Amino acid sequence: MSQTQGEKPNVLLIEPDVAMGRLIALGLQHQGYHVITVSFPAAVSLAVARTVDLLILDVDGGIRTDSSALESIYSHPRFADLPLVVLSWDDSIVQQAPISVPALPAAGAAEIQPIYLPKPFDARVLHEAIGQLLLSQAARSPETEERAEELLLAAYPTHSTPSIWPVVTAAGLFLVVVGMLAQYLVALIGVLIVLAALLLWLLDVKPAPRIAEAL
Repeated sequence: MSQTQGEKPNVLLIEPDVAMGRLIALGLQHQGYHVITVSFPAAVSLAVARTVDLLILDVDGGIRTDSSALESIYSHPRFADLPLVVLSWDDSIVQQAPISVPALPAAGAAEIQPIYLPKPFDARVLHEAIGQLLLSQAARSPETEERAEELLLAAYPTHSTPSIWPVVTAAGLFLVVVGMLAQYLVALIGVLIVLAALLLWLLDVKPAPRIAEAL
């Protein structure tokens, strides 16, 4: 598998219907997966193929993909060992394998059976199938429990650590308010001093002596 510890699982979605592809991708991204969407298998570059942990293929003969796409997936050296979910309107394709989610194989198992889902499908069933396939893939390695836990944890939406910037912003606003209040207080003290000085000045002024009038 291409995934390393702490990274989200990479899901390659081969979906010829653009609208359907967007809906599926949004649902998977909400579940915590990183989704790469293409319209047909030939559009997948080798560099992208090397990063994929799971493949979803919509086999729809009415648009641009048919059962031959499924054959090309099985014959691709990189995709042959990947967990696979196949979506299709075609009952003959869906009936090739059970729809239910498979149980985890024993460590070192040689093959993981793909899951076939008929369209329309329940998104919750698709998400459950993807989670179980990723765990099954992890179970093939010697570090079964560790890899399974990594995949399961990485599949959940991650939450960033609390940021200190709201606290810093609040502290800055507090200092601004304190500074403004201090300025008003200093100005008020200055006004009171001026008023007191004027009052004392007026009280201290003595009337000028009057000149005695001549008799």
